[in-house]
Amino acid sequence: CSLCQELASTRTQTVFGVGDPKARLCFLGEAPGATEDERGEPFVGRAGKLLDKILEACHLQRDEVYILNVLKCRPPGNRNPSPKESQNCRRFLNRQLQLIQPEFICCLGAVAAQNLLETTSAIGKLRGSVHHYRDIPVVCTYHPAYLLRNPAAKSHTWDDMKMLMREMGTP
Repeated sequence: CSLCQELASTRTQTVFGVGDPKARLCFLGEAPGATEDERGEPFVGRAGKLLDKILEACHLQRDEVYILNVLKCRPPGNRNPSPKESQNCRRFLNRQLQLIQPEFICCLGAVAAQNLLETTSAIGKLRGSVHHYRDIPVVCTYHPAYLLRNPAAKSHTWDDMKMLMREMGTP
């Protein structure tokens, strides 16, 4: 894809997603970071290690879920995706979700939540309740990178994950 000229010219590779293509649960982030761009896999840097711990606390493994991002290419300097970039990648995101057919989606951070749910509401307003994307229940929580910078918010994310597990009917 070369729809976003800047991203296409600066990426090492596209990062489509990883995990079980028949997963009940998808985790959606915003865009690949430097490590993800290098390795071709989402959430493998410091934030990814924290996501692994969150999954473990929920009695889940990475290979049981599907992890993807709104953007498939790394924005230079880890800046937020522009609306145009998000729109350019939307067909890929929609198709991935159509193929995976998850029963649940967890949005990690404001960019993912706002893009998927097509809203401008802040993550603090979106978390704590269940939303829907095409009849799929969606839980929004803080991005693991945010949690690394703001450890006090981890308790809120844990509350969100417990709510998600209840919705999924798992202990």
